[in-house]
Amino acid sequence: MAARFPYQPRPSFKASESLRKSIQDQTKVALEITKQLLLNEKGNKDKNVVFSPLSIHVVLSLIAAGAKGSNQKRMLSFLKSKSIKELNTLASRVVSLVFADGSKLGGPLLSFANGVWMDQSLSIKPSFQNVLGTDYKAALKQVDFKTKPEEVRREVNSWGKKETKGLIESILPPDSVSTATRLILANALYFKGEWDREFEASDTRVSDFHLLHNVGSVKAHFMTKWSDQFVRAFESFKVLKLLYKQGQDYEREFSMYIFLPNTRNGLPSLIEQFCSNVEFIDSHLPNERVPVRRFLIPKFKISCGFEASKLLETLGFSPGGLTEMVDSPEPLYVSQIFHKAFIEVNEKGTEAAAVTAAVVRMYCAREPPRPIDFVADHPFLYLIREEVTKTVMFVGQVLNPIED
Repeated sequence: MAARFPYQPRPSFKASESLRKSIQDQTKVALEITKQLLLNEKGNKDKNVVFSPLSIHVVLSLIAAGAKGSNQKRMLSFLKSKSIKELNTLASRVVSLVFADGSKLGGPLLSFANGVWMDQSLSIKPSFQNVLGTDYKAALKQVDFKTKPEEVRREVNSWGKKETKGLIESILPPDSVSTATRLILANALYFKGEWDREFEASDTRVSDFHLLHNVGSVKAHFMTKWSDQFVRAFESFKVLKLLYKQGQDYEREFSMYIFLPNTRNGLPSLIEQFCSNVEFIDSHLPNERVPVRRFLIPKFKISCGFEASKLLETLGFSPGGLTEMVDSPEPLYVSQIFHKAFIEVNEKGTEAAAVTAAVVRMYCAREPPRPIDFVADHPFLYLIREEVTKTVMFVGQVLNPIED
C-alpha cells in the first residue's frame, strides 16, 4: 500500500504570494516544535535529536481537514493557517514538488508517501476522500481493527519500514492499536543525497568532541577538506552550508546547514535565537565560499522517536472530534501521534527518513574574505531544507556524534 508523488520534469516553483506565506507559516510551526523538543522536553535536553517538522505538519494537516467548527479553527490557529484549502494547497503544490524523486537526473533519491487505514465498519466521507486522493495522494485501506488490531499495527509498521528503505523499522509501539482504534493516518518520507563535493574517507581523522556541560570529551571520526567552503561567522556562532548534488534537476537545490556556537556550551542559547524568528535562518545563511583553515565535521548517525501528541498538546494543538473524516456512530478523536526519524552523515552524503502516525480512536565592494576555522568539535544544531521553496525537512542537534 503506497501512494507516491511521481517526478514531474522541470516543475514550476513560481509560487504565489499566498503559497510563499504558507511555506513561511509551516516554518513557524517547525520552529515552535523545535524549541519545545530541544529545550523544554526533559528527555531530549541531553541527547542527540533528529525529527521532520514537515512529516508532522502533513499529518496534522490531515487531522485538521477531518475536523470542523471550533475544533478545526483551533487546529488551524496552531498551524498558522487561515483555511483548510490553504493547508491542502501547501501539501499538493509544495510537498509533491519537493519530494518528487530526482535520482534519475543525478539528484537526491527522494520518497514521500501518505497512508490511511480505516476500520471496515466505517465509510469515508466523499469530501474527505477527495482531499486524501487529490491533495495528499494518500492510499486508503479498509482493515479490521475490532478483531485484528495487532495485525493492523504490524502492517502499518511494515509500510513505514518499506517507505523509509528500512531505516524506520516500527512507528507504532505495542498496545498503541486496540479494538477501539478506528483510523490511522500516516506519513513517511525518505531522503538520500550525496555531497556536491564529497569528503575523502582517507582524510577522516579521530579527534576529540567536547560534550555539553563540561562533562568531558569523546573520540569521534571527523571529516575534513582543504577547499573553500560556504561559511559565515557571526558574533556568537558560525554557519556552514553543505550542498547536495543537483545533477540535471535544475529546479531544486538541497542543502544541509550546521549552526555551530562559538562556545562549547553555547548550543541552548543558539537554539533560542534560531527559534525566535522565522526570518532568522535566511538572514544568517552563507552566500559565498570562503577560505577555511581548520575544517572538521563529525560523522554521525542518529535515531530518535517520541510521542508527538504530548509535545503538541503542550504547544496548544489539541485535536477534537473528527466528524468530517468518516461517517461514524461513535465520536472519533486522535488519541496518540507518534514520530520517528533517522539520519546518517558521512563522507559521501546524507541519508534521512521519518515516519509520523496518528492513531484515531473513538471519542557593496568588500575586502577579500579572510580564512575561517569551522571546527564542529562541540554540540551543534543542523537542518536540511530545499532552497527554492525554503521547505525545512529535517532538524536536529548533535550532542555526542558517537551515540545513536
